[in-house]
Amino acid sequence: MSDINTYIKSEVDDNDVVVFMKGTPQFPQCGFSGQVVQILEYLGVDFKGINVLADGDLRQGIKDYSNWPTIPQLYVKGEFLGGCDIVREMFQAGELQDHFASKGVAIRGAA
Repeated sequence: MSDINTYIKSEVDDNDVVVFMKGTPQFPQCGFSGQVVQILEYLGVDFKGINVLADGDLRQGIKDYSNWPTIPQLYVKGEFLGGCDIVREMFQAGELQDHFASKGVAIRGAA
């Protein structure tokens, strides 16, 4: 599992915004992953989507890494933000937009 942790840490550290999700941003394979992608795309945030369905070790590894049992998982500037419910609630309250701004992440959409 150490290789998986190294890979996850590298992706989290190397990308300002990364979503570990079921499927890809172009083809989400669960509704929760799709909602997070829709929110990020609506805001115009550049992000990397990583398909956990492609690798069983990765799917379990991200849960262990974050100590969070569900997928998707959103990381912003190395910080675990949460899953679909948290991202949706933050977005609806305007907190997600503020969080991106406070971290220096550009929002180009209809924020």
